[in-house]
Amino acid sequence: MIRPADSAGIGAVHVASWRSTYAGVLPEPVLTGLSAPRQAGYYDRVIRSGGVVHVAVASGSDVGPEGNVRVVGFVTARRRRAALADGEVETLYVLDDFRERGLGRQLMRAAAAHLAAKSCTSLFVWVLSDNPARWFYTRMGGKHAADGTIDVGGTQVAQTAYRWEPIDALVD
Repeated sequence: MIRPADSAGIGAVHVASWRSTYAGVLPEPVLTGLSAPRQAGYYDRVIRSGGVVHVAVASGSDVGPEGNVRVVGFVTARRRRAALADGEVETLYVLDDFRERGLGRQLMRAAAAHLAAKSCTSLFVWVLSDNPARWFYTRMGGKHAADGTIDVGGTQVAQTAYRWEPIDALVD
């Protein structure tokens, strides 16, 4: 069960993931201006408002100091904001040291299952077009659905939408 106390770890993962994934993709001032406490505040509000948030935590020798559970990845999702599908994955981040372990796949499936239980029959995600991990979404069966741009720190950045229909393709 996700708790507001997890927001600090989620915020830290968000910042670390952006800085490693988007170096050279996004303007440097955007990356250096990121704040884990500010992101934690945002995710605390998402969790308290009942938003869909699933986390991956470290286990065994990967736990934090004093045996604290450490968030190493997370996904947020909700019913659609755009007409591309019924549900949307808003964020999916996994720390570099924990990639290639199946965590992204598990998080994506957890979000899809949650949205399917809320009667969503399709799902989409926007991904920065220059994201070096963009292949993940096609490997998960996502089909190219749209292209667009998003303003990030005053810079227009190309993005690509991937779609899953039926959503059950991710849940199975």
